Amino acid sequence: MRIVQFTDSFLPIMDGVGNVVYQYALNLANKGQECYVVAPQTDTGYRGGYPFELVDYIGVPMPRMKSYRVGIPALDTHCHNRLKVIQADIVHVHSPFTAGQVGLTFAQKRGLPLVGSFHSKYYDDFLQVTGMELLAGVGVKYVVNFYEKCDEVWAVSASSADTLRGYGYTGDIRIMPNGTDIHPLNEDVLNDVCERFGLRSDVPVLLFVGQVNWKKNLRCILEACARLDKPFRLVLAGQGPHEKSVRQLAEKLGIAASVTLTGHIGDHDTLNALYKRANLFLFPSLYDTSGLVVREAAAMGTPSVAVRDSSAAECIREGENGYLCADDAADLARVIDGALKDPQALRRTGENAKRTIPIPWTTLVDDVVERYEALIGMGRQN
Repeated sequence: MRIVQFTDSFLPIMDGVGNVVYQYALNLANKGQECYVVAPQTDTGYRGGYPFELVDYIGVPMPRMKSYRVGIPALDTHCHNRLKVIQADIVHVHSPFTAGQVGLTFAQKRGLPLVGSFHSKYYDDFLQVTGMELLAGVGVKYVVNFYEKCDEVWAVSASSADTLRGYGYTGDIRIMPNGTDIHPLNEDVLNDVCERFGLRSDVPVLLFVGQVNWKKNLRCILEACARLDKPFRLVLAGQGPHEKSVRQLAEKLGIAASVTLTGHIGDHDTLNALYKRANLFLFPSLYDTSGLVVREAAAMGTPSVAVRDSSAAECIREGENGYLCADDAADLARVIDGALKDPQALRRTGENAKRTIPIPWTTLVDDVVERYEALIGMGRQN
């Protein structure tokens, strides 16, 4: 089977969507499938050695997020020439925007079935960028119109499917969760990471991984940490447009000396070491449609705190394999404090998280292959 995936983000920027696409391509290829990834060019260095083919096109830096690229495939004749010679059986798009439109055209011209994965709460993105509800509403209509052109729509969680339906999409949605692999961690790597970021063994580590963006509910994390009455180290692993204002709020709250912003981390071992060292993973985001980072933390034996009824909370059983709180800094502080006061219970919760939450990518991809084959058998419908 020959699969072509289209995405607006990919290596070396390992955001949630880019990581999912990478895992799809890697595991599909490892199972003997022929896989291609079409994405904006984010690095001109050598990126060979993958078991799949990477087809990149011209990209320009995104304002305020220089490491990301806005793809301009129309200007890249080399990319179009490469796409012309690809023989494909199915197309899978992970964005309704530039990459998605290229994937839609690619599928339509060849009469191929098209799968569209819904990953993000786009209304929130549009509103943050434009500051206008009217324009955000127009943007959502564009998103719905795109997914209506797909032969099958996948959502990463039940709540993300509800989000898409709330935008006005009325078609069927298949839930296809993200996977997470459990990797062994070298003790030397863990020690090096602890030394690099100043993580003392006698001070609890609270970790967040993701964009440093207010939409991730970082204010709730900072204000909750400011309420704690015992020493802690808060590590915010990632980069984003609001790093400066996050530092300013930490200063204002009087916790700047206890907060570390790591910047972008592209190395899996470093990230896994942070997950492993953390006592708690804090993810009160109401924006995310999937708790991929919650699953990654669980794979390293670290339980998460998520907001009750959020997408990230779907895999958490309160007090068994994780913790839940209200969307409120005082309640988050209460949960953090309670978890840290009972180290043995915290350890058991982390062990249960590792046992119950991660779904191996290889298992998930078996379901993906089965569904691809069914769609290829039905042919293109739209």
